[in-house]
Amino acid sequence: MIGSDGTQLGVMSIAQALDKAAASNLDLVKIAPQASPPVCKIIDYGKFRFEQAKRDKEARKNQRIVDVKEIRLSLNIDTHDFNTKLGHATRFLKDGDKVKVSIRFRGREMGHPEHGYEIMKRFSEQLSELANVEKPAKLEGRNMLMFLAAKPVK
Repeated sequence: MIGSDGTQLGVMSIAQALDKAAASNLDLVKIAPQASPPVCKIIDYGKFRFEQAKRDKEARKNQRIVDVKEIRLSLNIDTHDFNTKLGHATRFLKDGDKVKVSIRFRGREMGHPEHGYEIMKRFSEQLSELANVEKPAKLEGRNMLMFLAAKPVK
């Protein structure tokens, strides 16, 4: 049993513990029910729940949900279009999101996957200062996919 001020009151029966809690107008709460013997504490349960909710809310506020943004390239992409897509990827990475880069092969383009690997390599090299390659370029059916994640801020 632990008192309201944090002092240890020793091992006692449930009835004695409840009497002590009632005498100080506080609640008896099991802190560690799996322990042998169970550990109980005399606290104001309403205040305890309020502070617990406050801590949980603070923890949720500090969490960041990472989105996956997709950028689609094509095999015959021109330099200006490539740079535009690069700018979008840069913005996504600076916002802390992950980027999924994809190339869809159509028709006879399937015969030249090495061109897709070349474009993906060039794209990842351009973003090497901002991003790490989480999953390298891989051909899956008619799509080539690559995942980039923002480098951790130092």
